[in-house]
Amino acid sequence: MSNRNSLSLGLAAAKSAAILGVASALLSAGPALAGIYDLSVDRVEIDTGDFVTAGVGFNGTSPGPTLRFKEGEEVTINVTNNLDEPTSVHWHGLILPYQQDGVPTISYDGIAPGETFTYRFPVVQSGTYWFHSHSGFQEPDGAYGSIIIEPKGREPFRYNREYVVQLADKHPHSGHRVMRNLKMTPDYYNRKQRTLFDFFNDVEEKGLGATLSERGDWGEMRMMPTDIEDVQGFTALINGKGPEQNWTGLFKPGERVRLRFINSSAMTYFDVRIPGLQMTVVQADGNNVQPVKVDEFRIGVAETYDVIVRPKDERAYTIFAETMGRTTYARGTLAPAEGMAADVPEMRSAPLLTMADMGMDHGSMAGMDHGTMAGMDQDTMADGTHTMADGTVMQGESRAGMNRSATQGMNHGSMQGMDHSKMTMGAKPDPFYAPGSGLVPKAANGGRFLSYADLKAQKPLYEDRAPTREIELRLTGNMERYSWSINGVKYGDAEPLRLKYGERVRFKFVNETMMTHPMHLHGMWSILDNGNDKWNPIKHVVSVSPGTTVYMETEVDAPGQWAFHCHLAYHAAAGMFRMVIVEGGPQSASLN
Repeated sequence: MSNRNSLSLGLAAAKSAAILGVASALLSAGPALAGIYDLSVDRVEIDTGDFVTAGVGFNGTSPGPTLRFKEGEEVTINVTNNLDEPTSVHWHGLILPYQQDGVPTISYDGIAPGETFTYRFPVVQSGTYWFHSHSGFQEPDGAYGSIIIEPKGREPFRYNREYVVQLADKHPHSGHRVMRNLKMTPDYYNRKQRTLFDFFNDVEEKGLGATLSERGDWGEMRMMPTDIEDVQGFTALINGKGPEQNWTGLFKPGERVRLRFINSSAMTYFDVRIPGLQMTVVQADGNNVQPVKVDEFRIGVAETYDVIVRPKDERAYTIFAETMGRTTYARGTLAPAEGMAADVPEMRSAPLLTMADMGMDHGSMAGMDHGTMAGMDQDTMADGTHTMADGTVMQGESRAGMNRSATQGMNHGSMQGMDHSKMTMGAKPDPFYAPGSGLVPKAANGGRFLSYADLKAQKPLYEDRAPTREIELRLTGNMERYSWSINGVKYGDAEPLRLKYGERVRFKFVNETMMTHPMHLHGMWSILDNGNDKWNPIKHVVSVSPGTTVYMETEVDAPGQWAFHCHLAYHAAAGMFRMVIVEGGPQSASLN
């Protein structure tokens, strides 16, 4: 169907109240074909099985409906705000005009209470995506849903049925309350504090001297090796259902089942496995990849992975998604019939951060001169500034007061200035984790765990060419004040990043914090440099682990104003956010 025919059908439908009513009913019930959609943003009640709380949803539910589009069609979505506060809807990962991107103060003003905003944009891609509010903390409060876009042609893989598996972390506290508590006490939600028993166990394993030395190092830095997840105490959900509610997808033995995993969490990374079934990864962030068979994969916040499984036996299988910090899990079931269930695995032991996750090798700490670390700019550290690759002098909020010869007073953001790409300490089992990191994943069954390095594009989207320039983005923060930033500058104090239409920019992410950051650029694809050259995968979220440097390239082909931020909700709200302005390009899409 052509865009013109699709739009004509949509306009005709708009003239018919009966057809509109049917379309709205279909949307509330589940997927519908692209055309005209009605969405409402509502106060809802969310029952996780552990607790019931007030939240925000779409069309009266959380998660909201699955929207099904078709590549090449034009879509019209009427969004009505039934809240008593402004709202918005961002179409995560979709390539569209910036005015339709749904980010208040950047792409439009948002949607006032009682008002309806109509989004109109062509569907120029296919795959698995999602949508969510970009206003306040409405997304962690439940305002999210899923998107399936059917391709024009045939898929390069076969399957008999499909399910969306949308992961989320619902907290009994509202998003605003969570943020207030983090600002008041940064470890407010850390339920994995080390105990006296842990001390005795460490002494038995490492000896008293080494244990005291390690505890002293962490104490001087005012950090904890258990500080992997900022927020704990939530219930992990699959399609809005907690572990005891057990979301179930049915299959017939021998069928190929496509599972569209979406991580719609506010803050949580999940390690996903289905004991007894191997998974074939066929898409990453909506883009086809060369199939890779794995036993487990880690899905960052806002990422999507499509996998195909083929259960051959007439029995149930557990979809098990442990949080990266091993604090809780989401659980669902694949089964031949309703009511069936499989064993739920025990969670593995919680990992601990290491000095490698701080950009340091603990074994060589004793003789390390912190004032002469490779790549650290001693001349500028004392006054808190840092000279970027383009000659710009940046103010680093977490540099001031750092002792060059010791780590006393060091914070999550105080390793700023270290070029992690030049560090070669220890073994490196996965190129996207620091050597010796405590976060390196391993499959529970000893099999294959998906790495970014495994992802190869099925078909390159862009010509393989050299970037025109490089922009360094240092991911910085101050955990004591719960302040997150880029290049030491929070969003409210930062100038926009300005790009030129038609250039190819290479972004260099240097993570100087002990948290993992899923970085999301709106409006344009991110080409992850994972060493596969022209086969480098196309993504909309790039995860950057502690103590690492990660590169991505972007074809600057979308004029307008765009958001660029960490997709951890409370990190973005605390300042790890930028506006990107693309100058030039087609006159019809240029800025006013």
